[in-house]
Amino acid sequence: MTNPLLDFSALPRFDQIRPEHVRPAIEQVLGELRHLVAELQALPAPGWDNFVAPLEAAGESLDRAWGVVAHMHGVMDLPDWRDAYNAMLPEVTRFYAELGQNLALFGQYRKIFEGSEFATLAPARQRIIENAVRDFRLSGAELPDDQKPRFQEIQERLSALGAKFSENLLDATNAHAEWIEDEAQLAGIPEDVVAAARAAAEQDGREGWKFTLHMPSYLPVMQYAEDRGLRERLYRAYGTRASEFGEANWDNSENIREILRLRAEEAHMLGYKSYAAVSLVPKMAESPDQVLAFLHDMARRAKPFAERDLAELRDFAASELGLDDLQPWDAAWASEKLKHARYSFSDELVRQYLPEDKVLQGLFRVIERLYGVTIAPAEAATWHDDVRFFGIHRDGALVGQFYLDLYARATKRGGAWMGELLNRRHKADQLQAPVAYLVCNFSAPVGGQPARFTHDEVITLFHECGHGLHHLLTQVDEPAVSGIHGVEWDAVELPSQFMENFCWEWDVLTDMSSHARTGEPLPRDLFDRMIAAKNFQSGMQTVRQLEFALFDLMLHGDPEGKTDAMALIRQVRDEVAVIHPPEWHRFPHSFSHIFAGGYAAGYYSYKWAEVLSADAFAAFEEAAGASGTVLDRSTGERFWKEILAVGGSRPAIESFRAFRGRDPQPDALLRHSGMQEAKAA
Repeated sequence: MTNPLLDFSALPRFDQIRPEHVRPAIEQVLGELRHLVAELQALPAPGWDNFVAPLEAAGESLDRAWGVVAHMHGVMDLPDWRDAYNAMLPEVTRFYAELGQNLALFGQYRKIFEGSEFATLAPARQRIIENAVRDFRLSGAELPDDQKPRFQEIQERLSALGAKFSENLLDATNAHAEWIEDEAQLAGIPEDVVAAARAAAEQDGREGWKFTLHMPSYLPVMQYAEDRGLRERLYRAYGTRASEFGEANWDNSENIREILRLRAEEAHMLGYKSYAAVSLVPKMAESPDQVLAFLHDMARRAKPFAERDLAELRDFAASELGLDDLQPWDAAWASEKLKHARYSFSDELVRQYLPEDKVLQGLFRVIERLYGVTIAPAEAATWHDDVRFFGIHRDGALVGQFYLDLYARATKRGGAWMGELLNRRHKADQLQAPVAYLVCNFSAPVGGQPARFTHDEVITLFHECGHGLHHLLTQVDEPAVSGIHGVEWDAVELPSQFMENFCWEWDVLTDMSSHARTGEPLPRDLFDRMIAAKNFQSGMQTVRQLEFALFDLMLHGDPEGKTDAMALIRQVRDEVAVIHPPEWHRFPHSFSHIFAGGYAAGYYSYKWAEVLSADAFAAFEEAAGASGTVLDRSTGERFWKEILAVGGSRPAIESFRAFRGRDPQPDALLRHSGMQEAKAA
């Protein structure tokens, strides 16, 4: 039987792909690619048609097969899948390292770059060639031959360490359970969260209630549980995951140290002062110093508001809650109480109006109105019964397709993300439509009732859908710069953060609401209270993000890679934070964005791109003055044309200028966040 992992004729046969298919499939694809590379690097006169096009087409086979394996590792991390992934990870990493260091291939790209054909290529193809030359240099192609084996060894080791970091975190998260036998300890926790905890206990064959460190269980306890001891125990367990306080084989301490040392060594081999300098080469920002100045300036602006937020919280906790010693495990709980007292609503109240089906309908309606497309369910094999599949059409033509995997599972890594399965391209005179994965970790339906989302979860869903639209609505047919490909990392969050803004619009939110018991839409007075509370503690939230970004950039700015992560996070907190976790808290050990994801020396991009996204959304606010709604079709068309459609085919700053007619300005972000400096205390 044909290996289903190698069947590229249609969508993946997720119902048939098994871990035992991984090794033979990947080995076959790698063998075919190596044979092709040997032929192409010997071409006497390389050009687009005889060199770049066949190399990219063949590379898509590996992207497709290995992408499915990596996806399964993230959403179905069972022992067999983990073993299959880790067994082939070094081989795949080695191939990419060899490719990046192949001086003959580098020479072929340089011939095209420096040759007469280059001027005749379309701008998108020119950008692909330029990016390839840059990436070869960053991959060590120009290193002396005696240094290349060490550089390749570093890449393989870093891949293995990143995978191990993520697995340790997942295992440590899954390992902890807080068992409750006394119903009195459940006071304050929402009913459906309690029901889910009861179901989890029953699944384990036990009485009582089982709470875990997965977000749908952990966060409601921290926000609503009246039992302070329960909050403290869960906070400590969450804050010490994958550290020396747990199972030794899940401790990420040495993984962090080795990752930093290897990244610094890699940077030196490439001739850069630090890994931060290497990371910023393909980004919008010009240097680590420029980013640090941006972050420090934002911290200067935000900290007075954060200090005011904390002072208000402490005063309220002391006067209204009888809590004179506010601790980190009290912050979310006391904040929820303060928000309810000040604005007469809670996240749980709003959640009763946001059933999954209405939220999805509302999300799709926003997309359809902005971009003139239609979204409808479609058929495809999936990796889990909860996963759904949709198609996007415009004028009767298929634009793109996506899988939607919304619920948390023990075998799924935490967080939310967009992944790619297929890129837009022409194949045999037919257009291949892009396909994406949209993955979240929300609470699943319990007791036959529909899942209900918090407003924060709705924002997360819109965020990931923004990434998805960037991939799915591209009009570029060259995969290397199609969708999010080729987009500078610190601009890639623009479409995702842009989408978040619609979650605060009345005509959007009311359209996706229906009360759990009455079916009534969200009342206007409740919405008005939500808007009044929109910037509740925005100062504290902002400095928290700046803390992470500064920690990341300074950690990777060490030329030797020997900075003590825990010492640095304390130093950064002394500058920007207003809430300081206990000494035993081990945040770096779970910071998978920078140790197991693609955000190393790039976490700042969230705040950097937030300036871009807020300014972009301001164009829709301006259009609403005339059209009466931010769901303005003509502005949506321009955003599609100038931002989403062009992907990475031109520099992000040029795309932004084409949409806004000027450079980005921070005014909209400060206004949206309620942090205009003139109002600082």
